[in-house]
Amino acid sequence: MRIHIITIFPEYFRDPLNCGIMRIAQEKNIAEVTLVNLRDFADDSYRTVDDYPFGGGPGMILKPEPIFKAVESIKQDNSYVILLSPQGRPFSQDVAKELSGKEHLILICGRYKGVDERVQEYLVNDEISIGDYVLSGGEAAALVVLEATIRLMEGAVTDKESVETDSFMSGLLDAAYYTRPADFRGYKVPDVLISGNHQKIKEWRAEQALKLTKEKRPDLLKKLKD
Repeated sequence: MRIHIITIFPEYFRDPLNCGIMRIAQEKNIAEVTLVNLRDFADDSYRTVDDYPFGGGPGMILKPEPIFKAVESIKQDNSYVILLSPQGRPFSQDVAKELSGKEHLILICGRYKGVDERVQEYLVNDEISIGDYVLSGGEAAALVVLEATIRLMEGAVTDKESVETDSFMSGLLDAAYYTRPADFRGYKVPDVLISGNHQKIKEWRAEQALKLTKEKRPDLLKKLKD
């Protein structure tokens, strides 16, 4: 998969892209991530990419011209253009699965008060929000979308079963997990997990997944029923 990230702060991504699963995926040529500096597409010597909103009001708005030029410089027939936006559809594991099947993603990171509405109306294929709160820009959201999507791609995580049993993959939270020591300060691991009976362990984990989901995320159960 090819991924372009359009941002006024390309330096925001350099360390995260060189860590963990995102570094591994690039080294394995599973994902090719390119940072695009929006200011390179400004029309003036000051590299201006924002302006005051028509109609007045506080804050600055990202101008349409640089964003359109940036996208048009890299867009191809198989490109899927995403604006990271509070107005977007909520990001989820299902959305990550959907995006992991794309050939080319273009992620546009908003900034300031917002982005000229003509970007949403005439340029992008999708708008995505990672939650009902406000960030200073779309860079953090882009990293969330990027990591969740890349780790679902074939070969990015060596242990495929580990990914398949993650929370949300089945629609439920994952079961509780324990590791050594079996007795830590008197807090003991459930006997079934050290019984060696793999069928019982599988059944216990399925029960735990359902129990945890009921307790912590009943909305997920409602979604499955719907």
